[in-house]
Amino acid sequence: MTLKKRIFLLFFLSAFIPFISIFAISYYTIDSIFVNKINDGIRSNLQQVTSSLENSITNLNHVTQQLSYSGTLGKKLDEVLQPSSNIIELIEARDELKNELNVVTFTNPNIGLTLYYFQKEGATQFANFPIKDRFAPESLPVLFKSYGISYYGPHISMNRFNDQLVLSAMRKVQLPQRDDVYIYVESGFRLTQNILGYNQYQGALSHLILNGEGQIVYSEIPETMKVGENFFNLSKSAAKDGISRDYHWFKEDSAQNWSVISVISQAKYQQEKNQWLLQILLVALFFLGFTVFLAWLLWKMVYKPLGLFHSEINGMSQNPQKAGSQTRTHIPEFDFLLGEFSNMQHQIGDLFKEVQQKEKIRADLEVEKLLYQINPHFLMNTLDTVHWLAVMNGQGEIDKLVQSLNKLLYYNLGKLGQVSTMEEEIDALRQYLVLQQIRYDFEFDVRISADDHVLQIPVPRFILQPLVENSLYHGLSDEGFIQIEVTLTKTLNILIQDNGAGMTEEAIQKLLNNRIAEHKKVGMGIGLNYVHRMLRAQYGDQAQLVIESELGTGTSILLILPIKGEDVRG
Repeated sequence: MTLKKRIFLLFFLSAFIPFISIFAISYYTIDSIFVNKINDGIRSNLQQVTSSLENSITNLNHVTQQLSYSGTLGKKLDEVLQPSSNIIELIEARDELKNELNVVTFTNPNIGLTLYYFQKEGATQFANFPIKDRFAPESLPVLFKSYGISYYGPHISMNRFNDQLVLSAMRKVQLPQRDDVYIYVESGFRLTQNILGYNQYQGALSHLILNGEGQIVYSEIPETMKVGENFFNLSKSAAKDGISRDYHWFKEDSAQNWSVISVISQAKYQQEKNQWLLQILLVALFFLGFTVFLAWLLWKMVYKPLGLFHSEINGMSQNPQKAGSQTRTHIPEFDFLLGEFSNMQHQIGDLFKEVQQKEKIRADLEVEKLLYQINPHFLMNTLDTVHWLAVMNGQGEIDKLVQSLNKLLYYNLGKLGQVSTMEEEIDALRQYLVLQQIRYDFEFDVRISADDHVLQIPVPRFILQPLVENSLYHGLSDEGFIQIEVTLTKTLNILIQDNGAGMTEEAIQKLLNNRIAEHKKVGMGIGLNYVHRMLRAQYGDQAQLVIESELGTGTSILLILPIKGEDVRG
């Protein structure tokens, strides 16, 4: 997984695990709160509707009681209906009845159409409002019956000028002479409409009214729950609430043996909760966007330094000696790493330069050695022939000279490129000294002191001979001596001292750094410059060549070589 994906994943988990946990807890808590709130609101509304309907029915009952025979108006009606030959008294009685009816309806503003219904004739009299063409109470939905009174559920008013919903009641007047006279009373103008229209959910609630048998006598959603159907067959439950046909319903029973049911569609029921859920989801999306933005910002903060590191590494791989970039990220931690990387680039560049310089020196040394080499087999075979000629002719001095030269050349040419040991270096030096003592006509003494445990330590070839040769060629005279001491501490120490004429500092620097001057000299042609360059090529700054000289007194050369534990051979 890439760093970018890991950053985004970590930010997503760190931001959304707490959020989702809180959301889950909040959802169930708030869901319960919303359900209780909605249910309590609907039940409160339902109780208010039921109570209002009960009050209206009770009021209808009181009015019908006043209009019955047990009341004042019922007796007036009986008098009016009695046969009489006095037309004036009959008219006065009728007018008095009408006036009292008007007083009753006027003093009861919640009462609407009021009349007496004569069932045998199918006629109505003393109506306070004009009625529709046909008065048919038998077609009205019966809500319940009690003590000879029939109560009808909400229906369209019989008032010709009123098409609103009303409640109505009809009871017998109980006249002594007639048993077919009824009192019909409706609730007042828009009363029932207002009661059923009481809705704190902005029209989301609908109402059903059931009679005592559970049949629907009034429905505000007739397309789903029709009048005449048994509600409990639809809901398959006699509980106080439930779900039927994608509607939540809540039932409130009246003491008058009827029920009111409030129904609300599941979409409306869930609407407020869904709005809250939508708000939460919008907040979640905002958090997601903000988290992604933070993750992207952090990734950019990390990606830019990584890009710089990648660029620096590519640049260094293409050009190891390229200087480090000065570009900065303005982030202290990354700037510190870039600074350290830049320092490393400088060090690597210096190491490359040093390696290149050493390789150049090594190549120069190899070329220089090749310039002075001849065919080793030809030279050695020729010297071997001279040796036998000297033996045959009794020339002992020549024989000794040729043998030493042959051994020295064999050491020089026989193992090109291989490492020598301290013992081989000392033996080659001895052969060189034999040649020099035969060549020159002055006497000098060479003292060599070396511990046995340093003899097998590996060293570069020809590091002793050029140092001793320097003493011979720079002021050593008769009765001169050269002292050579090889000791071992943590380093291999080679000290060469002489009692010659000495050298100036200028002469010492010329010997160390001027190869042309060395090549023009006699001898082996290997001078101090060779030793100086060989040490730099083999050991770098770990080896030291220290020359101290005083005119008229002599010269001291100290060579210090590093060794490893495995180089010490007992």
